[in-house]
Amino acid sequence: MMFSRFERMVALRYLRARREEGFVSVIAGFSLAGIALGVATLIVVMSVMNGFRAEMMGRILGLNGHLTVYSSTRGNLSNYDELAVRLKSLQGVKSVTPLVEGQVMATANGVSGGAMVRGMRPKDVEARQVISSNIRAGSLADFKGTNAVLVGSRFARRHGLRPGSKLRLISAQSKPTAFGSLPRVKTYKVAGVFQVGMYEYDNSFVFMPLKAAQLYFRTGRGVSGLEVMADDPDRVDALRLEVSQAAGRAIRLVDWRRANAALFNALKVERNVMFLILTLIILVAAFNIVSGMIMLVKDKGRDIAILRTMGATRGMVMRIFLLAGASVGIIGTLLGFLIGLGFAENIETIRQWLEGLTDTELFAAEIYFLSQLPAKVETFDVVSVVGMSLVLSLLATLYPAWRAARLDPVEALRYE
Repeated sequence: MMFSRFERMVALRYLRARREEGFVSVIAGFSLAGIALGVATLIVVMSVMNGFRAEMMGRILGLNGHLTVYSSTRGNLSNYDELAVRLKSLQGVKSVTPLVEGQVMATANGVSGGAMVRGMRPKDVEARQVISSNIRAGSLADFKGTNAVLVGSRFARRHGLRPGSKLRLISAQSKPTAFGSLPRVKTYKVAGVFQVGMYEYDNSFVFMPLKAAQLYFRTGRGVSGLEVMADDPDRVDALRLEVSQAAGRAIRLVDWRRANAALFNALKVERNVMFLILTLIILVAAFNIVSGMIMLVKDKGRDIAILRTMGATRGMVMRIFLLAGASVGIIGTLLGFLIGLGFAENIETIRQWLEGLTDTELFAAEIYFLSQLPAKVETFDVVSVVGMSLVLSLLATLYPAWRAARLDPVEALRYE
């Protein structure tokens, strides 16, 4: 083994200081706690950031297409059925969905607010698992005809809606009448209420059958665009070129990365900055190990001199103090690893418990976009944090151990 039994015994004895040497143990304890806190915090924060990205990608890509095809003239897309068939035949394309989009003012029970209307075929809505598997009230069987809509859970709560309620939609697109141009107004029946877990969608999205949306927005037989779902969202760059060539006409393409670039870039920057800031906790704890070990070496000067006169080599003395200091870092890292994993795996339960204890809202959905606090533990992140902590802890012990090994026994015992 790298360390002999004698070296392990002496190192352990030095860590368990006597009462008059208690200050050294206090410093070692604070160093251990600092490393454990830093490792645990880094694991939790990195897991939450990974969870945010994974949950938001899952909901955004589950509800929106990976690539959306629009008309180059920013008008309606005509002859979309023929184009959809060509795009569907491309390798890597899972589905192609026509849609009609438009912004409206929604009113019900005396409450008004903006909403985004999405017209889709009932079979396409049913194929979107993020919607069809999260119907909280009503049924998709009633989502048909020209008079039915699906609304989000927060939208329904805000407007006091439930299945069977009436919802009035007012479009900014005016229609000419004998008394001048008037906004287009139509009343729809709520067929169901969905909850995908993302605030923006649950609070402002209204789905209606494609034909009803074409009638309401007067697109005729055209649509706003075609949503292309790919087998691999990360392959969207290569798919753009294939879609452009297969279209056979001038089109405008918007992929999910461009549409959500600001959001995902912000998450990436925040993740990196948080990692750097929280690494300082471990770094401070490592400096505590250095200071604690230097004090221990100074305090044990007479013991080191006696060991040297009894035949202990410089290497043996260095390994004793190296083991004593590294033990603090290893134990602290292990504790932080266990605490961080336990906290990350139960983050939502802990959040709910704290909210109930303090009677405050710690995770506002309208601010953080999601209804629950997510966490996704990535093996690479955990290994990186643990490895960095162990390396810093080991480096922190090198100088004090080297200083102990270089101690001259004659000078240490001169005034004893």
